[in-house]
Amino acid sequence: MQINKTKKEDEMILELEGRLDTMTAPELEKVINGELSDVRKLTVDLAKLEYISSAGLRVLLSAQKIMNKQGSMVVLHANELIMEVFEVTGFTDILNIQ
Repeated sequence: MQINKTKKEDEMILELEGRLDTMTAPELEKVINGELSDVRKLTVDLAKLEYISSAGLRVLLSAQKIMNKQGSMVVLHANELIMEVFEVTGFTDILNIQ
Protein backbone atom coordinates (compact mmCIF):
# COMPACT_ATOMS: atom_id res chain seq x y z
CA MET A 1 0.00 0.00 0.00
CA GLN A 2 1.11 3.52 -0.69
CA ILE A 3 0.13 6.48 1.53
CA ASN A 4 0.29 9.94 -0.01
CA LYS A 5 0.13 12.67 2.65
CA THR A 6 -0.74 16.30 2.08
CA LYS A 7 -0.78 18.66 5.04
CA LYS A 8 -1.81 22.31 5.05
CA GLU A 9 -1.97 24.04 8.41
CA ASP A 10 -4.39 21.96 10.51
CA GLU A 11 -5.75 19.84 7.64
CA MET A 12 -4.35 16.52 6.42
CA ILE A 13 -5.32 14.45 3.40
CA LEU A 14 -4.30 10.80 3.28
CA GLU A 15 -4.63 9.15 -0.12
CA LEU A 16 -4.45 5.37 0.18
CA GLU A 17 -3.47 3.22 -2.79
CA GLY A 18 -3.45 -0.57 -3.02
CA ARG A 19 -4.54 -2.90 -0.22
CA LEU A 20 -5.17 -1.99 3.41
CA ASP A 21 -4.77 -5.31 5.17
CA THR A 22 -2.89 -7.04 8.00
CA MET A 23 0.46 -6.43 6.31
CA THR A 24 -0.07 -2.73 5.52
CA ALA A 25 -2.33 -1.52 8.36
CA PRO A 26 0.62 -0.93 10.75
CA GLU A 27 2.07 1.57 8.24
CA LEU A 28 -1.15 3.62 8.28
CA GLU A 29 -1.43 3.24 12.05
CA LYS A 30 2.06 4.71 12.42
CA VAL A 31 1.02 7.78 10.40
CA ILE A 32 -2.20 8.18 12.37
CA ASN A 33 -0.57 7.81 15.78
CA GLY A 34 2.40 10.01 14.92
CA GLU A 35 1.08 12.83 12.78
CA LEU A 36 -2.45 13.75 13.86
CA SER A 37 -1.67 15.68 17.04
CA ASP A 38 -2.23 19.11 15.47
CA VAL A 39 -4.72 18.06 12.76
CA ARG A 40 -8.28 19.40 13.03
CA LYS A 41 -9.62 18.05 9.72
CA LEU A 42 -8.59 14.65 8.37
CA THR A 43 -9.62 13.48 4.90
CA VAL A 44 -9.01 9.86 3.92
CA ASP A 45 -9.27 9.43 0.15
CA LEU A 46 -9.88 5.81 -0.88
CA ALA A 47 -10.15 6.42 -4.66
CA LYS A 48 -7.17 4.13 -5.34
CA LEU A 49 -7.75 1.64 -2.51
CA GLU A 50 -8.61 -1.81 -3.89
CA TYR A 51 -9.23 -3.79 -0.69
CA ILE A 52 -9.72 -3.32 3.05
CA SER A 53 -9.53 -6.01 5.74
CA SER A 54 -10.59 -5.99 9.38
CA ALA A 55 -7.10 -4.73 10.28
CA GLY A 56 -7.67 -1.75 7.99
CA LEU A 57 -11.08 -1.11 9.51
CA ARG A 58 -9.51 -1.09 12.96
CA VAL A 59 -7.03 1.60 11.91
CA LEU A 60 -9.79 3.76 10.38
CA LEU A 61 -11.80 3.38 13.59
CA SER A 62 -8.77 4.45 15.62
CA ALA A 63 -8.35 7.52 13.41
CA GLN A 64 -12.05 8.36 13.81
CA LYS A 65 -11.78 8.15 17.60
CA ILE A 66 -8.80 10.51 17.60
CA MET A 67 -10.52 12.96 15.28
CA ASN A 68 -13.76 12.89 17.31
CA LYS A 69 -11.77 14.49 20.14
CA GLN A 70 -9.92 17.10 18.13
CA GLY A 71 -11.82 17.82 14.93
CA SER A 72 -13.45 15.93 12.08
CA MET A 73 -12.73 13.12 9.66
CA VAL A 74 -14.24 12.37 6.27
CA VAL A 75 -13.77 9.33 4.02
CA LEU A 76 -13.96 9.96 0.28
CA HIS A 77 -14.28 7.88 -2.89
CA ALA A 78 -14.80 4.40 -1.44
CA ASN A 79 -15.39 1.95 -4.29
CA GLU A 80 -18.33 -0.45 -4.39
CA LEU A 81 -16.45 -3.32 -2.73
CA ILE A 82 -15.17 -1.17 0.13
CA MET A 83 -18.60 0.43 0.60
CA GLU A 84 -20.07 -3.05 0.92
CA VAL A 85 -17.54 -3.86 3.66
CA PHE A 86 -18.43 -0.59 5.43
CA GLU A 87 -22.14 -1.39 5.21
CA VAL A 88 -21.85 -5.00 6.43
CA THR A 89 -19.65 -4.00 9.38
CA GLY A 90 -21.76 -0.98 10.37
CA PHE A 91 -18.97 1.48 9.57
CA THR A 92 -21.42 3.58 7.53
CA ASP A 93 -22.88 4.60 10.90
CA ILE A 94 -19.46 5.37 12.40
CA LEU A 95 -17.59 7.11 9.59
CA ASN A 96 -18.54 10.22 7.62
CA ILE A 97 -18.40 8.68 4.14
CA GLN A 98 -18.93 10.93 1.14
